Formats: sequence, C-alpha cells, structure tokens
Amino acid sequence: MNKLLWALIAFFMVMNSSIAQEKKEKFLTELKQEIKNEKIPGCGIVVIKNGKTIISTSVGLADVAFSVPVDNATIFSINSLSKMFAGTAVMKLVEDKKVNLSNPISDYLDGLPTQWQKITIRQLLSHTSGLPDIEDTKNGGLIGGKGEKFAWEKVKKKKIKFKAGKYFDYIQTNYVLIQKLIEKISGKSYLKFLQTSQFDKIGITKNLYFGSSFDVVQNKSTTYSFYKKNKLTNKYIKGEKLYEISEDFAPIVWADAGAFSTANALKKWLMALDKGTFISKKSIKEMWTAVPLNNNKYGGFGGFLNGYGYGWPVIMREKHPGIAPIGGGRAALIIYPKDKLTIILLTNLTGSSPHKIIEKVAHHYWE
Repeated sequence: MNKLLWALIAFFMVMNSSIAQEKKEKFLTELKQEIKNEKIPGCGIVVIKNGKTIISTSVGLADVAFSVPVDNATIFSINSLSKMFAGTAVMKLVEDKKVNLSNPISDYLDGLPTQWQKITIRQLLSHTSGLPDIEDTKNGGLIGGKGEKFAWEKVKKKKIKFKAGKYFDYIQTNYVLIQKLIEKISGKSYLKFLQTSQFDKIGITKNLYFGSSFDVVQNKSTTYSFYKKNKLTNKYIKGEKLYEISEDFAPIVWADAGAFSTANALKKWLMALDKGTFISKKSIKEMWTAVPLNNNKYGGFGGFLNGYGYGWPVIMREKHPGIAPIGGGRAALIIYPKDKLTIILLTNLTGSSPHKIIEKVAHHYWE
C-alpha cells in the first residue's frame, strides 16, 4: 500500500511539474512576442507566484552598439517606480506616529507659500494637491534650468492650479515635498533613511541606487528610444531609428524619480514588503488603496490604471485587481493580490509601455 501511495505521489508531482513547465513556456513565448513587437532591445523579467520566484530571466541586449546581453546583473532606469519607496517610507513614519496623513504639510515644513499650507500629506502622496510643477516638461529637468535651489524658489512663486482634491495631476512637486517631509521628520537625508529603514534590512547595496543616466555605473543598461524631438514643433516624433537617451535626475526629485535597479533587486524588495519587513500589512493595504477626489470619483493615468494610492497606481476592478507602478514608459511591475501574482518587466526602451505587456500575458498565472 505504501508503494502504491508513493507511486501516486510521484505521478502527480511529475504531472504538476509538466503542467507548470508548459504554462511557463506559453507565458514566455507570448511575452517574447510582445517584446519583439515593441522592438525592445533588452529587458529583465521576474514572476512571483504564491510567494515563490517561478521565473527570473532576461532577454536581448543591454547595449546594442557593443552587443552586450542583458543578464541578472543588468541595472535599468526605473524612473517613477521610485515613488513606491517614498510611499513606504512615509507609511513607516505614520506607524511611528511621527506623521499624520490628514495633516497639512505646513504642520511639518516651514516657509511654504500661503496657498500651499493647507494641502495634506495624503493629497501630496496621491497627486491631488493642485500644486504647480517643478519639472520642465517641455525641455526636461527642472524649471528655470539653473539648478535645484533656483527651481524650488521659482515654483513657490507660481499659482496653484486648482483646489486640492479636485483633480488628479501627476507632477514632481508633490514628491519633492514628500522628500523634504521625510528628511525633516527622520533627521536623515532621504537616501540614508531609505537605506536604514528598507535597503539595509534586505542587503541591497550595489543593485539598486539613485542617480542620473549620466552616471558611469557597472552593469547599467543604456536607455533607448525611437522618438526624436522636432526642433521646429518641439514635439517628439516616433521613427524607425533607435536613439540613445539620457536623463538628469536632480537629488531634489529622488522621491519621485531617479532610481536604477536590477529586476532581482526589485523582486527582493517586493517580497520583503509582502512579508511585512518594512511596514505592516495594514499600512500596505492603505498605501495600495486608491484615494478618491472631492467628488468621490477617482483619478489615474487612464485605461486600466484607474486609481492612485500613495505612490502606487491602482487597477480598480472586480476581477484581477492590481497595483501597478510604472516608470518612464519603460519599467513596470504589477502586483495582483487576489491572484498572489507579481510580474516585473524592466526594459531599456522608452515608450514600450511594459505595464500593457504585463496585462496581456498575466492571464497565464491568474487564478
């Protein structure tokens, strides 16, 4: 009887392994086709299911000119995925009873314009503040083109766009203030606080850093685009030629953008977050809940990204809801809590919209 039982167990293990392998092959085949369709030079891919890594692989080239392949050590620019670290940092301060999200920013920071003073921490985190933008969206970098201090003084002189809570408006100024808040309350530089409260706890040292595309860093992928700026119209036109691009992320905006990471470093961070290493499950749930506007509707990027929490875009729907940080049009991850599924897709092609690719292929692992 014991021999029969063990034989049955062995049979079902082989069957389950075969089914899992077939599912993996179908997933990767479809994913690679999407990558090919978008002409993405290279990317890092991680899939976590039921708390376990089931796929960790790479595709293509980190540097096209020198034919350098992507591998597990390749570092990608992840832009606005930086906000998930900032949101988590603020929730840590909330748990420590040092910050109240309903309080106005003026309770913590001095010297702000009168119109800014009643804006709450929650409105900053959810991009519903109505503040003017410190980013020069036409030319890149900060407004004024004369550095951080000049831009900060310049943005404080601009008019409020709308009453706080009326609209969703995705701008850098919100997270500049979040960064200043974290530094003021923690008594540490922003990066030092992230290091001690998050990264040191999981041993991330070389594979996740903050800086600029111009920095010379080992294993950092080149960033590409098919878009070129028309100097007459000041608009970007998509063509067939691949261009190398660089972005300058000033330290003042690192809570908003400026992070670079391997796919596996993000995986390690996300798995630690899920285990409650940084903040409690209760805080995570709040951070991942979309913040309503004053009219009880929700703002977001549009399409299936129809809500926004505290640094985390939210997919609000009955089946397969998700949390979907995106960055620079080239980096994305989506967490599907009900499906116990996380998919990370980091690419080196701006405009490739990896969050849309993830949505196309995630059905292979949905429950």
